[in-house]
Amino acid sequence: MATRKVTLSLDSGALEFAERAAKAHGISVSSWLSKAARREAVRTGYTPQKPEPAAAESDEAELSAAEKDLRAQG
Repeated sequence: MATRKVTLSLDSGALEFAERAAKAHGISVSSWLSKAARREAVRTGYTPQKPEPAAAESDEAELSAAEKDLRAQG
């Protein structure tokens, strides 16, 4: 999956939460935020557009993992 650099503004509480959660999972804050954004998109019913063929396999695996996480959480 392609990575793009972006600038985000987070309130200090959200950033602290993301930093602690990322550390607990042994991943970077960027990676944790990416995964959290995907989970939230799935949770709120986002359906991805037709992905590019090269990214489709990776996106499908990420979507499946996010759905599995949501089911495990109840």
